[in-house]
Amino acid sequence: MMNLANRLSVFRILLVPVFIVLLVYYNPGQDALRFLALAVFSLAVLTDAADGYIARIKNIKTTLGTFLDPIADKLLLVSAFICLAVIHNMPKGISLPVWVPIVVISRDIIILFGSLLIYIITGSLDVRPSWLGKVTTFFQMFTIISILLQFKFSFILWNSAVIFTVLSGMGYILKGSKLLNGAQNAYQP
Repeated sequence: MMNLANRLSVFRILLVPVFIVLLVYYNPGQDALRFLALAVFSLAVLTDAADGYIARIKNIKTTLGTFLDPIADKLLLVSAFICLAVIHNMPKGISLPVWVPIVVISRDIIILFGSLLIYIITGSLDVRPSWLGKVTTFFQMFTIISILLQFKFSFILWNSAVIFTVLSGMGYILKGSKLLNGAQNAYQP
């Protein structure tokens, strides 16, 4: 049986295709679609905060939740970054450059493959976001919101998001290296 926190993560996953459809059909003359996309994205962000809060406060953290929550976050953020970079209906200067989602997605792929490698070598995986990872997610989410609001200075947020994305990626690589070195040392005679 799924608890409330996990249901919120599943709900967030279900919001992703709705968000994508709203962005795909948006045109500058149809601002209602952009605002609906903003509302759906904001709802997803709020459910992200709510599921973590509920899991902590009610002490109902589950193994399923430790995987569902980051999957929901990644699906939402990656789809948003890709859509806002390839769909060219945002005003010039506010549309997301293609290199931004490349950096974001590259980091996520590196973390995913690193996690798989750690699991294969050690036989276990402890999924915990770092504080830098949480700051990165914050900046990534607010980058999307600022673009949907057509904030003139969105580039400041997406450049900040990229900087934190790179820094957190390097942090996860260092943490993974230490785990793998520890596992390698444990197997040496």
